[in-house]
Parts: sequence; structure tokens; C-alpha cells
Amino acid sequence: METANANSQASALASNGRKPVPITVANGDGIGPEIMAATLKIIQAAGAALEIETIEIGEKVYMAGNPAGIEPSSWDSLRRTKVFLKAPITTPQGGGFKSLNVTTRKVLGLYANVRPCISYHPYVKTKHPIMDVVIVRENEEDLYAGIEHQQTPEVVQCLKLISRPGTEKIVRYAFEYAKAYGRKKVTCFTKDNIMKMTDGLFHKMFDEIGEEYPDIEKEHWIVDIGAAKLADTPEAFDVIVMPNLYGDILSDVAAQITGSVGLAGSANIGDGFAMFEAIHGSAPRRAGQNMANPSGLLLGAVQMLVHIGQADVAARVQNAWLKTLEDGVHTYDIFKEGTSKEKVGTNEFADAVIARMGMQPATLPAVNYSGAKADNFQIKLKPRPEVKRELVGIDVFVYSDNRDANVMGAKLKDIKAGNMELNMITNRGVKVYPNGFPETFCADHWRCRFKSEVYKPSQYADAMSIMKAVLDAGYEIIKTENLYTFDGEPAFSAGQGQ
Repeated sequence: METANANSQASALASNGRKPVPITVANGDGIGPEIMAATLKIIQAAGAALEIETIEIGEKVYMAGNPAGIEPSSWDSLRRTKVFLKAPITTPQGGGFKSLNVTTRKVLGLYANVRPCISYHPYVKTKHPIMDVVIVRENEEDLYAGIEHQQTPEVVQCLKLISRPGTEKIVRYAFEYAKAYGRKKVTCFTKDNIMKMTDGLFHKMFDEIGEEYPDIEKEHWIVDIGAAKLADTPEAFDVIVMPNLYGDILSDVAAQITGSVGLAGSANIGDGFAMFEAIHGSAPRRAGQNMANPSGLLLGAVQMLVHIGQADVAARVQNAWLKTLEDGVHTYDIFKEGTSKEKVGTNEFADAVIARMGMQPATLPAVNYSGAKADNFQIKLKPRPEVKRELVGIDVFVYSDNRDANVMGAKLKDIKAGNMELNMITNRGVKVYPNGFPETFCADHWRCRFKSEVYKPSQYADAMSIMKAVLDAGYEIIKTENLYTFDGEPAFSAGQGQ
């Protein structure tokens, strides 16, 4: 780990009399070092007061035998500074290498990913000249919990985890962000017409929390038609909050339809920690050629400056950048004959932005962050309501390559314990016993549900007796899920066709 050079620190000390804010910087791989150098040059020229610690991450660290892509000692720097400006990295191909982004987000509790997606028409080519959307993505849960298993020769599973506190944090963050930035509407995307419990919880929390913000318009879209609407009519949206997977996919879609993924920055915000980055990759083919566009990382750094309380510097940087776009000084990736006036490299682009420091764009909307830490909210969770939880059944998942559900049903139909008895058998979620359809294709992975018809409570000893009886019937148990009611209401999905 290294600190910034003395000249940079001296410059920071002189910036508007501010005390320098410690940050951790990683130069990354591929084009990373070039765009980081350009970014730091620009923001320091604008007066950013920073005390920089540099750490090594990415390909070299991976290949040195660290599967996380970051040395254990580097966490000490992040604990000290609590602010991470990160260039893109290259993750080696093959198994065993973990995503550094996912690791950092989870280790530091960076629950909110914030991606502004703005069109810069007519200076950057886009089919959507009117677009100013901020996507707020839940960053820790959902399918990205990464809990996967192969359970049979034919079936693998990935567990989708949505928690009440995790959802409350991200939804509150979205509304607080909208309030702080003067946004008028917050939209929620889920697929709760299918995933009624997981996505249903996300939608329910959105509705509940939204009532606390009467001055902000609220709406909900099923994610498939919502995504189509976003791609076709992005001007209809303002702030969109989503679970992790949808947010990951659609934030890239939104960035691309503004004209270029390369212009998008990203903030990852947690309680006390934050990471800022470009959303594009390390582009090793362009490394060392003075061609890369530093704009994505620069706009991530703008978000960082707002976060650390240097919002006036953030506005100065972004307005100079907007003026540079307007003046047609473009890197190769957005250069267009007739619109662009000068094709420049990474270093020259940085110099062009610095030359326009203090200027305002003439036609693109200028930014003004009003000096607020607008994205560093203190999210307080409401106490969890007390509920009565009762065990009323068990789903026993078994492996069998006999595709006849009636054979399995005949062997299990007389198994009972306490108030539990065989209710149904499903295959890939579809009920196949009793009264299944012979046309239903079955894999080698079966769910056998044991419960009472009217949700009478049982003991876990009853569930263990059920499992032993299934085992004695000749079936290999691969997993179980307890079935509960909460305040008398079933907290598990029915089988398809049930």
C-alpha cells in the first residue's frame, strides 16, 4: 500500500482550506491505471481535498494466489478511509476466483448500488434524447447470495433470499435519495405475480414505506413489462428501485440506451462505507494506448465527492465535463462525424475538462449539488412486528430416477406423524400426485409435501418421523423445508396446478 505523492497532498491541503479526506484508490487492470490517473488529475485540479492511499487489486493479486483479488492487508486501508475509488479489474477465467465487487459489497455492507443513467443528446448518439433515470439496486441479497447446490444428476438450485430488513433499507434509501435530489417519482420493479413471497415482500415493503413519503409519486411495474417500458420510454421514469438481479441487468440496459455504458458511474453505499467505480470492464485490448474514455470513472468520482461533503467540487467537475462534451471534444468511443469536433485520447480529454473548469454547459442542464451529503443517509429500520410462528408441515425433497409419480405416491401415501400426512408430490414445482397429468415431464428431483389440510400445528419430532419413514420407503432425501404459518396464515407457496 502506498500514499499519494507529497505534491498531491500539498495541493489537497490548499484546496479551499479544507482538511483532506482520506480515500482508498485502486488502479485496477487493463485501462484502469490510465483512467484513474485522468480522473484523479481532473478532480484534484477542481479542488478536491483528498488524502490518497493506494492498494493493489485485481489480476496480479488473483494470480499471486489470492482468490478474492485483494490482499488481506488492503482491508486495513478500507477500514481507515471508509471510501473506495476503484478502477475496473480483470478476473481470471476459470473456477476458484471470486468476484471482487461482490466480495467488497458484502464484506463492507454496501447495500445500495446507485447508477444515474442520463442521455447527453445531441452530443452523444442515443435513440432517447430525454432520459434522466437513477436506478437504485439492492446489492447484497436475492440470487446474488450465491447459495447454489447440485442436488441430483439432473437438477441444480440457486436460493433466492429476500429479507425484510434488507428490503426496507434499499426502499428507504430510494425514497430518501429522491427527496434529497428533488426527484418526483419512485418506481418499483418486481416479479411478484410469480414469486409471490420473495418479490411479494419487496413490493409490500415498497407500498408500506411509500406511504411515509406523500410528496413523492409511487408506482409498481412487473419487471418484464417495466423493462420493456424502460427500454422504449425511459422518460417515463425517474428513480427505479429493484431487487439485485433485475437491478444488475436493467442498470446496464439503461446505461447503454443513454448512448454508452462507458459514460456511467456507480456508487455502492453502506452504513459507514462506500465504493465508487465505472460500470464498464477493464478493456485490456485498449490498455496502454491512450484511447480509453475516463468518463465513467470520473462520474463515479463525482458521486464520491458528493458523498464526502465536497459537493461544490463535484458540481465543478461535472459541469466542466458537460461543457467538454458540448464543445465536441470526444474520445474515440463516442466520436461521431458531424457532432464531434475533435477526437482525443485519455490524457487530452482530461486536459480538456481541466481547461473548462469553472465553466457551465450552454445547452445541457448544469448540475448543482448544493453542498449536501445527499447520498449518505442514516437509514433506521422499524422494529420487526411480533408474529406467532407455528410449524404445520414439511417439504421433503427426494432423488428418484423413476419418472412415475404414482409409484412414489403409492409408497408414501400412508405415511403420517402428528398432524402431518402426504398432501402432494410436485416435480419442478408442478403437482404430479395425486391426480397429476400424464403429459407432465418429470426430472429426477421430487418434492413431497406433508401437512394437515387445515394447518394444524405439529412438532419438529413429527417432521423427523416423516423423514425417517420416507427414508425407510427407499428414497434418498436431498433437502427439507419446514412449512410455517405466521399469525395463522400459510407462509409457503402452493404447488403449480394445486
